[in-house]
Amino acid sequence: MLRRLHAEQPESFAFTPANLAWADAQITKYPEGRQASAIIPLLWRAQEQEGWLTKPAIEYVADKLGMAYIRALEVATFYFMFQLKPVGSVAHIQICGTTSCMICGAEDLYAVCREKIAPSAHTLSPDGKFSWEEVECLGACANAPMAQIGKDYYEDLTAESFAKILDELAAGRVPTPGSQKGRFAAEPASGLTSLKDGEAGKPAHNATVSRALELGDTVKRIDGSEVPVLTPWLGGAKAAAKAAAPAAPKPAAAAPAAAKPAAAVSATTGTELAKPAVLAVARGGKADDLKLIKGVGPKMEALLNRLGFFHYDQIAGWTASELAWVDESLEGFKGRASRDGWVEQARLLAAGAETEFAARARKEGLYDKDK
Repeated sequence: MLRRLHAEQPESFAFTPANLAWADAQITKYPEGRQASAIIPLLWRAQEQEGWLTKPAIEYVADKLGMAYIRALEVATFYFMFQLKPVGSVAHIQICGTTSCMICGAEDLYAVCREKIAPSAHTLSPDGKFSWEEVECLGACANAPMAQIGKDYYEDLTAESFAKILDELAAGRVPTPGSQKGRFAAEPASGLTSLKDGEAGKPAHNATVSRALELGDTVKRIDGSEVPVLTPWLGGAKAAAKAAAPAAPKPAAAAPAAAKPAAAVSATTGTELAKPAVLAVARGGKADDLKLIKGVGPKMEALLNRLGFFHYDQIAGWTASELAWVDESLEGFKGRASRDGWVEQARLLAAGAETEFAARARKEGLYDKDK
């Protein structure tokens, strides 16, 4: 298949400071004079930043690695993982069309794409939010048919469940990845026939899906607003990445409940927004361990503290409009508070009860309350 660069190109490209620090660290993996070996990871990072791989980006990476432009272009046009034309601003859908998926209904998924996105692959939807393509085997044959959307797999799809996923993404939400028929992993579709001993204490999701839910970034582009992947082979790369990352926002100032700002409307969901009452510091200087709420890790806990939330009862008291405000304010994790049911969890914890997640976190040592 002949692959050409898109006819319309931006004028320039440059890595964000955080992505540049990441790229510089990647190059150190290779011996002096062999920097060109980093061509694929750097091109991929450029695509993750912009959504697709532009001519200026290819040339920028080539210059950085001391390569002739044609050599970088050869790599970009050879590998189908590089998108050489604009993709949907919300998501690019990749549907497996190899044997298992085709037998199990991949063609029904193509029909949904043609109806809801565009009549042909590699074409933007009228609103520019979506694009799609057929790809070769993605290795989830036991859970066919499947699609890769952004960073995650959506498996055991039907035309109906796939259409619902697209609707959720269009509404600004991120559907739960993994099997859409309730399978934990890749066990028989009819249910386990052996190894049933661990069924009683099994978590709701497998490790891959749980991690995807924790990150909440299925379709988020790596634009430099997040901490880059660490490079343990290079001492100091972590510090360099931290220095290049944008400064953290200042803590929110304390405000009494009566002084809440006027309600606004979410541009994503259309829900009315109202900022909850916040605290400048934790009461008595001791905050609740918010990491006992499913979906709140150390990074998220720090963000909630910066926003002025330190206690379960604060979260438990959020109204629908206040919850919408919080969802909009979660940097890189928009919608997580609603998705993971923070208010319901916080109500139980504030009342002294225990949630299943909190009990498991304490038992399995998933967090360290002293840190």
